[in-house]
Amino acid sequence: MVRFAPYKGFSWPVRWLFRILTTVLVLALVAAGAVVWVVRASFPQVDGELRLPGLAKPVTVLRDEHGVPQIYADTAADLFAAQGYVHAQDRFWEMDFRRKTTAGRLSEIFGDSTLEIDKVVRTLGWRRVAEQEINLLTPEAKAGLDSYASGVNAWMKANDGFAARSLEYAVLKLTNADYEPEPWTPVDSLAWLKAMAWDLRSNLDDEIERSVDAATVPRERVDELFPSYPYDLHKPIVTTGGVSDGEFTSGEGDQATAAADALKRVSATLNAVPSLLGSEGDPKGIGSNSWVVSGRFTDTGKPLLANDPHLGPKMPSIWYQAGLHCRTLSDACPYDVSGFTFSGLPGVVIGHNRTIAWGFTNLAPDVADLYLERVRENTYEISGTWAPLETRTERIEVAGGQPVDLTVRTTRHGPIVSDVFAPVDPLTSGGVEVALRWTALDPGMTGNAIFMLGRATDWDEFRKAAAQFEVPSQNLVYADTSGNIGYQAPGKIPVRSGGDGKWPAEGWSGAQEWTGFIPFDELPMAFNPEEGFIATANNAAVGPDYTHFLTDDWAYGYRSQRIRDRLTQAIAVGKITKNVMSDIHQDTFNGLAPILVPHLAKLGGADSGLFTGWDFGQEKDSAPAAYFNAVWRNLLTLTFHDELGEDQRPGGNDRWWEVVRKLLDDHSNAWWDDVRTPKAEQRDDILRAALDAASKELRERLGDDPKSWAWGDLHTLELTNETFGTSGIAPIEWLFNRGPYPLAGGKDAVDATGWDAASGTYEVNWVPSMRMVADMADLDASTWVNLTGASGHAFNGHYADQADLWAEGRTTPWPFTEAAVREAATDELTLTP
Repeated sequence: MVRFAPYKGFSWPVRWLFRILTTVLVLALVAAGAVVWVVRASFPQVDGELRLPGLAKPVTVLRDEHGVPQIYADTAADLFAAQGYVHAQDRFWEMDFRRKTTAGRLSEIFGDSTLEIDKVVRTLGWRRVAEQEINLLTPEAKAGLDSYASGVNAWMKANDGFAARSLEYAVLKLTNADYEPEPWTPVDSLAWLKAMAWDLRSNLDDEIERSVDAATVPRERVDELFPSYPYDLHKPIVTTGGVSDGEFTSGEGDQATAAADALKRVSATLNAVPSLLGSEGDPKGIGSNSWVVSGRFTDTGKPLLANDPHLGPKMPSIWYQAGLHCRTLSDACPYDVSGFTFSGLPGVVIGHNRTIAWGFTNLAPDVADLYLERVRENTYEISGTWAPLETRTERIEVAGGQPVDLTVRTTRHGPIVSDVFAPVDPLTSGGVEVALRWTALDPGMTGNAIFMLGRATDWDEFRKAAAQFEVPSQNLVYADTSGNIGYQAPGKIPVRSGGDGKWPAEGWSGAQEWTGFIPFDELPMAFNPEEGFIATANNAAVGPDYTHFLTDDWAYGYRSQRIRDRLTQAIAVGKITKNVMSDIHQDTFNGLAPILVPHLAKLGGADSGLFTGWDFGQEKDSAPAAYFNAVWRNLLTLTFHDELGEDQRPGGNDRWWEVVRKLLDDHSNAWWDDVRTPKAEQRDDILRAALDAASKELRERLGDDPKSWAWGDLHTLELTNETFGTSGIAPIEWLFNRGPYPLAGGKDAVDATGWDAASGTYEVNWVPSMRMVADMADLDASTWVNLTGASGHAFNGHYADQADLWAEGRTTPWPFTEAAVREAATDELTLTP
């Protein structure tokens, strides 16, 4: 059974867990009735009446068979107060845990086992930035955040005591009896946006990888590991266009080697940061698919819009489905919106209202740069002069121990991130440290965008909302009930005086400074393109002639092109339906296989006959898919592990597909040679060795009959509870975790169930975290599914009641109008003043 740490670089305090979970087991044996009472005491009341002090008028909460709430109120304040209350009912432990993480205060709960995480987050200063953002928000956003916090706090007051809040608090009391959650604040909500931005921060890992690789191999060989985007094979999102008169128009090296040690320290620092959205291993897994089709090509005559963000598999799921409805729409109460929310944050992040729908994928522009800084004692160099470092002291409280004081040093570019875990000896470091410049460390206005999206009624209002969505930069697709479709790339994307951000810059030179940001009106967009559809999958947003530099580190377009091909094929034979959209969600085609398999077939081998007649799909029961992915993993190991460091070894995403695609035409390229052997290996030597190694591996794991091999027997997902799921105690893990689920799909298939080739396994570590299809002809006919369920209470019936549906590629009805919501409702709760 695979175990995922709840956060990247975060190993749970095992001794702490072992002690408390052993206690729980003892309690279960000697006081089973009391334990059952504690477990059930925190389950939410979902029918009847409850008081929510501060409401102006009663609020109705209707829940369906999956526990998904639809909230009806007369005022915006009541609506968001009720959302805060309902989020807390189902997910308060998750909310509390998230805010402690984003504030760098986990050690107050878990002791020194989480101290490294707190040090990094305090150095970055996520909460400090969020505190500054409050003053940048609109009155609407401020009021919404305040109302939401009042709802959360009303729930906390009404559910005082460990048993009433969740089982996690009951367990925590056994080892940290003094811990008491603080009242919720608007800053707690805004700080979550920093965690979201961190996990979607674009190419920072690539920047480090380039530099560390360049310390061991020549730069021209490093460039081979970062090939250019294949525009000739895979189209960008916006196929034509540029900037004219201040608007986007469609137009129908050495320094890296010298600083390698400092950058390795930075890599260790960044890997310790909690990945609240992401996953272990290959960071390029953080992607997404979205596409929208004009009514010209649909069976209803109105647009269809699909989205499935690829994020780390969490238990409970990252998303929380909900609807927010003003009973009477007005300027004072303009919300009638439904979709996917984050617990701890008011509003709907992805979804639709009564006139528009929208979806997100990661644009992934280069919005973070590493600056090498020459540091001497408490000063750093700027163009030949020495300026004082800014310093501050962060006190970290540690449960069961003494407080720890952390000194954070900052240059004009940002915090120094190469000395977080221990002071660096200037004699061995050469006096070089690394500072981080990142757009999310500047106070911004993203908090406004979520409220504006929820009430936008047309393309112009949608774009005004998008203009506020500064960090993280996203691809936004759009559809409306009037028949329009569109695309907008928002975000704060820096303009540099020199360089392109792909390599660390010399901070002392002043040659590669940020001079501003690309104006919103000059960012890529499209509205009702002639092609009749728009597909985004983290691929290039626009062609190479675009005036501004966004990034060169796109996903390489295998997923986006497959979506485009599927849409084009469907249009050629008929009209696109909701079922077609859902079928594309489930497309398992491996875009590398048609390129690599012919080379493998020529070499033969005991099991290469499995490839005969294979359609390159990766279904759960596919023997060819199992063999091909095993060959791919072994091919990467044999080709690159001899020269790349452990942290730089290939995870196997579509960047590596493109690397190998180009190497296949160069049979004597130096990457094929295993430098550990006296022989100079060439392409076919490595391909043949990979075939043999994969055959041996699968025979050992799956048996001697290749035809019986099944990809789903290797490619499994374990849904792991963030608190108890990695305890190491099998009975407890059995209670709190779900799975394993055998899955179809794979890395950079549209059905993107990712795995990390560098880990040596095929277990799934990132997934389509939800799937949705919005039908603009009949919003009640829309469909959706969440990865796990609405509840964060491990034994609640809605803890994982969507997981089987999700794993099987099915969705559920998504009622929107009040009549449809009431017809689907199984519970009705009235919140009274």
